[in-house]
Amino acid sequence: MEVIEQQPCAGPFTDEFATDEFDTDGEAVEMCGSARVRLTSGESSGSIVTVALPEGIGAPTFEVGDRVAMGYVAQNPPEAQFYITDHTRGTQLWMLLVAFVLAVLAFGRWRGVFALLGLGLNFAIILGFVIPAILDGKPPLAVAIVGSAAIVLSVLYLTHGLGRTTTVAVVGTLVSLVLTGLLAVLSVHAMRLTGALDDSSFLLGQFQGIDLRGLLLAGILIGALGVLDDVTVTQAATVQELAIANPDYGAGQLYRAATRVGRSHIASVINTIVLAYAGASLPLLVLIVALDAPVTELLTDQLIATELVRSAVGTIGLIAAVPITTGAAAFVATRARRAPR
Repeated sequence: MEVIEQQPCAGPFTDEFATDEFDTDGEAVEMCGSARVRLTSGESSGSIVTVALPEGIGAPTFEVGDRVAMGYVAQNPPEAQFYITDHTRGTQLWMLLVAFVLAVLAFGRWRGVFALLGLGLNFAIILGFVIPAILDGKPPLAVAIVGSAAIVLSVLYLTHGLGRTTTVAVVGTLVSLVLTGLLAVLSVHAMRLTGALDDSSFLLGQFQGIDLRGLLLAGILIGALGVLDDVTVTQAATVQELAIANPDYGAGQLYRAATRVGRSHIASVINTIVLAYAGASLPLLVLIVALDAPVTELLTDQLIATELVRSAVGTIGLIAAVPITTGAAAFVATRARRAPR
């Protein structure tokens, strides 16, 4: 972007490229602007075009020297009418990614390497299997179940290695995931949630023919999986360490001691889930307060009810994962200790 020009809009009405500034009296003045941009790619690379600056609430602001993403609409007679879509952020994203990788490797060392490989495998399964299968018209819930099972079986063993502890965590995660899925199905059907929550879901339903309710269930399942494996691995490892530190502990003692650790962990994880959903839905929460509508009316709205179902179902699944995984780990630890060498 080489030159930016702005001036007050003419007339009482603003055009589609107006932005707000303030005059000396503090009153808003509509500003219309344009910029001259040198194109660096495409058929018109090297040429300079004059385009209007974006406007409206949340529109990006620009300075001379900024790199921007451009689009165009073909005209008749054939020529391109260019427009600015957004900033380019490739360099900043790569810098943040490098910092993230270095932080993981510095603290995790070889375990960090395997964690990064597991993260890459997660994205490969979601982007290479789950999303294409949903776009092909497969039932989203069934696709999510298969994809989640693949993630659990591959990523947990890759990240934590082969062994009894990891196997117990895998079993606990899969059982808890099944319970979470069943509870999600019951809750979504009981509350008659459709999954049509925003413009993107409407577009998917209208033009791609995707089952939006199934897509909602798939999202709940995959979202819960990210925290389930944390709880199950922690509980299985806790039982294993207790069994080593206290060889005389039986299955009941191991279960009770590890469950006390699990209760503290669950209390923290519940806060994590609720705050994560609250952070993602912060604009919605602000709008709710601004509308000042009755609480009972707001809570029964589909958008709010959907977020409540996500939080409640995910939390119940986590709570169930603690006794399931802890009991299995205590049983396996005591049986392994009694087995002849």
